[in-house]
Amino acid sequence: MGRLDGKVAWITGAASGIGAACARRFAEEGAAVAGLDRAEPIADGDWMLAAKAAPASHFARADVTDEAAVNAAAAEAAERLGRIDVLVNSAGIAGGGNVHNLDLAHWDEVLDVNLRGTLLASRAALHGMLEAGAGSIIHIASVEGIEGFEGGSSYNASKGAVILLTRNMAIDYGRKGIRVNAVCPGFIDTPLLSSVFEMEGVGEIKERIREAHQLGRFGDPMEIAQAVLFLVSDEASFVTGATLPVDGGYTAGHRFGTARLMGLE
Repeated sequence: MGRLDGKVAWITGAASGIGAACARRFAEEGAAVAGLDRAEPIADGDWMLAAKAAPASHFARADVTDEAAVNAAAAEAAERLGRIDVLVNSAGIAGGGNVHNLDLAHWDEVLDVNLRGTLLASRAALHGMLEAGAGSIIHIASVEGIEGFEGGSSYNASKGAVILLTRNMAIDYGRKGIRVNAVCPGFIDTPLLSSVFEMEGVGEIKERIREAHQLGRFGDPMEIAQAVLFLVSDEASFVTGATLPVDGGYTAGHRFGTARLMGLE
């Protein structure tokens, strides 16, 4: 038996990256999967593999900042697959800049996708969960919502807000049988990360960021999906309001070469 047999999962940002990996992993564990993204899934990517593996699947294109479109997508997913038991808010975009010259339109876009989108999808899924008296919601936040990162103003602010929203929702809905948790990935090898590192002059910075992970590498989307799977499964039935870093030791602390003196390198 799969760990999600009989469950229906709705995943935003499902076309690629962490969202697609969650769709594939959930399907492998027996869930029916509905995906939402403003982009088409990669033809030979994780979403297509998930669709083949899932007992049932559905994919819709919509922008998570559009309330009417999100509500319609949630209703369609519930109608096609029966209900929504699990929501993973994975849709997100990168962005930042220094506050004194930050483009406000860009600030609004990042906050709209990363925070408003999380709110809208949660609102859309919660109605059915409240009627059922059960549900599990995962917000994909970031290590950059836990600690600062130079030049990351809008992205960090959005993810920090998502973490606090997680805690408030856990308080509000826990007595209704709905668990709400956040996963904070480190730097994960996704199309989103690749787009950031395409900028000119970031090669050395990329290596320094890689080295800031105590495991000495970037993460894989499936490593995040495994953590999300645990949190949405019954194995985590007493976990709510948690913020789980899955970051290869990025937030554990700093390296200054002391370990080398102790023979650990």
